[in-house]
Amino acid sequence: MKTSIVGYPRVGRKRELKFISEKYFRNAVTAEELEKTAVGLRKENLLVQRENGIDFIPSNDFSFYDNVLDTAVLFGIVPKRYKSLGLSPLDTYFAMAHGYQGERGDVKALAMKKWFNTNYHYIVPEAEDDMVFRLEGDKPFVEYREAKELGIDTVPCVTGPFTLLKLIRYTGSKRAEDFAADCIGAYTELIDRFDAAGAKWLRFDEPYVVFDLTEEDIALFKAIYGGILKSKGEIKILIQTYFGDVRDCYDVITDLDFDGIGLDFVEGKRTLSLIKSKGFPKNKVLFAGLINGRNIWRSNYSEIIGTIDEIKALCGEVVLNTSCSLLHVPYTLKNETKLGEEYTKYFAFAEEKLGELGEIKNITSSAAETEELRANKALFDSDRNASDEKVRERVRGISHSDFIRLPEFEEREKIQKKRFDLPLFPTTTIGSFPQTADVKANRSAFRKGSITEEEYNEFNRGKIAECIRLQEEIGLDVLVHGEYERNDMVEYFGENLNGFLFTENAWVQSYGTRCVKPPIVWGDVSRAKPITTEWSVFAQSLTDKPLKGMLTGPVTILNWSFPREDISLKECAYQIALAIRDEVLDLEAKGIEIIQIDEAALREKLPLRRSDWDSEYLDWAIPAFRLVHSGVKAQTQIHTHMCYSEFTDIISAIDNMDADVITFEASRSDLQILDALKENNFRTEVGPGVYDIHSPRIPSVDEIKSALSEMLEKLPAEKLWVNPDCGLKTRGTEETIPSLENLVKAAEQLRKEYR
Repeated sequence: MKTSIVGYPRVGRKRELKFISEKYFRNAVTAEELEKTAVGLRKENLLVQRENGIDFIPSNDFSFYDNVLDTAVLFGIVPKRYKSLGLSPLDTYFAMAHGYQGERGDVKALAMKKWFNTNYHYIVPEAEDDMVFRLEGDKPFVEYREAKELGIDTVPCVTGPFTLLKLIRYTGSKRAEDFAADCIGAYTELIDRFDAAGAKWLRFDEPYVVFDLTEEDIALFKAIYGGILKSKGEIKILIQTYFGDVRDCYDVITDLDFDGIGLDFVEGKRTLSLIKSKGFPKNKVLFAGLINGRNIWRSNYSEIIGTIDEIKALCGEVVLNTSCSLLHVPYTLKNETKLGEEYTKYFAFAEEKLGELGEIKNITSSAAETEELRANKALFDSDRNASDEKVRERVRGISHSDFIRLPEFEEREKIQKKRFDLPLFPTTTIGSFPQTADVKANRSAFRKGSITEEEYNEFNRGKIAECIRLQEEIGLDVLVHGEYERNDMVEYFGENLNGFLFTENAWVQSYGTRCVKPPIVWGDVSRAKPITTEWSVFAQSLTDKPLKGMLTGPVTILNWSFPREDISLKECAYQIALAIRDEVLDLEAKGIEIIQIDEAALREKLPLRRSDWDSEYLDWAIPAFRLVHSGVKAQTQIHTHMCYSEFTDIISAIDNMDADVITFEASRSDLQILDALKENNFRTEVGPGVYDIHSPRIPSVDEIKSALSEMLEKLPAEKLWVNPDCGLKTRGTEETIPSLENLVKAAEQLRKEYR
């Protein structure tokens, strides 16, 4: 049995790509220095895969920002507004990724959305009617040649034509089918060039086929690949799917002239049954995604080998594969020095998963039980001692009334309007303020033990006082404390809850240069002591304006952690919800009357197929949020925040969260959520973000006012809040202050017009 992976992490073991890219954005290094680092990282990834005996090693899985954006640039899908800047190809690419504001012009970034149901974000390409899709770039060929020079014959991988056409945003009258002919020609040329270069395999990633597909979708898929595959030459073509099963188009995929088919057996609930019921062509290679590419727990070898035995009886050649790219897990456990072996023996990061592939390969080729298999069985037979009966008893004691907040929304709204007496179009921020160098230095010094806890806290109190003064000077209506004590919105809470483990260097890319270090849910979760009340109470004592207590919601804490696999997600979410509920009630008891419970990751883990939604996710995710806030008084205003996901199709469910105010990311998606809010008679007060905080651009007063005017065409004035689209921690002070000043000015001007 041979082995393969879908992709490998690319930011570097110590986030080298992140740091060199950010230096490049500041003009502190040259493009040549940036590219030199990238070449080194690609080489390192290729060599570690070869050392671990991977047979099918991918190339072109590297990216400076995002692979979908890479594919768009490869085929010339670059809107005119970016071309007109006259920048270098690299800087044009980055302008598309995070915007540009300078002497050559002022353009916003392309939209950014969650990559299917993960916490990775992709850049949404835009197609204008007069665009011609054609092969213009050379990135995949450059990276293929780099590998060849190392003696490694890789499998170049490119976002497939169907997925690309379905993810594109069409800004004119044309749609995906109108670009199909051009797309066929461009991908055919790609195949021809790799065939001429001597590549044995070429992979097209088609995750979009795991969605519910219409007849039109399937017809488009057949037409595209019918055209592409008819003249493929000697090269073998692999179609790779992940994040689900291909129940709608299994017959189509197996009938087409693919040489290899990659299927997900981890999240593909029906993948095995499809093969059993429909068979699998003996003349095609099955790339079986049996190693979980999205979680960090060791694989159960006995279960995987059992599945392999079933597959082998039905198929010809089988290649052992990861379920998806290892982009979604950290690099290696070798970077962890503080977690003891009693914990780490249960984990497998990206490099360790390469080892698992090799071990399973050895086991399947051995006639006798191997030491690797015996050790793996012993691991799964052992007890992790992760249970807390008090926590489980509390979850069992939850009743229906614990999910219901009284009085009803309309009555609460009247009470809160009177209590807070906020102006029309109240202004606020999402929560965090810039994490400047001195903030990071203070946290680092405390972690290293070079300052005392009191010195650490005193510094943070000073920053909070500065933040309150700044917000009052700017004129914001509802203030925040700035979150200077927090490293990350999930990690911070995990550090203050029982049941979590933390790593030193287990970084995972979220988008571009943004990396996160997800906590690990090791055991049953509970709150040991109050977490945020001291900071919120101190901040409120400094101002007469209302201040939001800032919390992260249970679904986001769960979805942005590596979850347990020995209990259900529902059980784990309810445990976290009860812990955060305790924090909500403490804040209220201390006089904090506005509490924001962020659920930025609500949509993640929502099944990609609509038919699976209620039974598998929404029936516990929405109640988990309601459980957090159902015990507060009528006058306590509950806010939540969501960002960078498709929310339009679950608007009714979001309204059912029964929050009082919801803020959304909206600026990078051109306020597309507004139509859904109007169509669903969204009752909750709402703050669609008026500017993009992930870009260094400073929005003008007119730009913000224009966005608000567009919102008012779809939303009642009395329900509209004014805010950025996300927290400000990643921005600089020099961008944040003028942006917020312009935000307040826009709101004030609009108030005069509505008097």
